[in-house]
Amino acid sequence: MADYAIGDVHACRSELEALLERLCFDPATDHLWLTGDLVGRGPEPLETLRLLKSLGPAVESVLGNHDLHCIAIAAGKIQARHDDHLERLLNAPDASELLTWLRQRPLMLDLPWLGYTLVHAGIPPQWNIDTALVHAAEVEMVLHGPNYQALLDHLYGNEPAYWQDKLSAWERLRFIVNALTRLRFCDANGALELTENGPPEDAPQGLYPWFGVPGHALDPTRSTLLSGHWSRLGQRQGPGYITLDSGCLWGGELTAVRLDSEQPEFTTVPGLAKQSAD
Repeated sequence: MADYAIGDVHACRSELEALLERLCFDPATDHLWLTGDLVGRGPEPLETLRLLKSLGPAVESVLGNHDLHCIAIAAGKIQARHDDHLERLLNAPDASELLTWLRQRPLMLDLPWLGYTLVHAGIPPQWNIDTALVHAAEVEMVLHGPNYQALLDHLYGNEPAYWQDKLSAWERLRFIVNALTRLRFCDANGALELTENGPPEDAPQGLYPWFGVPGHALDPTRSTLLSGHWSRLGQRQGPGYITLDSGCLWGGELTAVRLDSEQPEFTTVPGLAKQSAD
């Protein structure tokens, strides 16, 4: 029996299958935890969701920004981009079933028996893990309910950049979604900076990776936060965090980490042929 977390799959089913084979993954005994962006831009979104859904309770994933984008497209809230590559999924006979399954994924997963918590992007410096879990549940209550399309109507936009407890209604939920699914950088005051996507070493002055903001409330003794989303950051780890998006879609690798071992054990397979990340 083993527990593994895997970084952003981005509809790369063949690479996912190769990684599961290398891990000798057995859905009867093992568990798989994914950092989101199961679909979006990759070549096999339909096959990827069918595979993951077929594994039943052996698999769980948090939602990524590309997953939410796919759900919004399917609901008619926004037009697909040329590089989303979602046509076969959206036109499949089982599309409604697969997209409902995707929409029912959480924004965060807490695994206290393993000492890990999963989120797609990160958490802003004003929040610790427990605070972030509470705010994630606020969004999940709406997204998993019958009126989820109202959330999709207000999903897009970069504002507000600052968290305030008094934020209400859609601004509050949009900040939570942006923080948990799009965050890479913050300024020293904790404002979300959602346009920069390069490595921290190339960041403009005054910006910090979300896990490096001075005074961040992240507590390594509470849990290690596992995240994806940031392919140009790659697989890194530090006090209280491990990042797992190693750019499978862009010619990098698909990365898994074993969570139930004494120390994290990493396994990778090569990603797709190099292509533009724009």
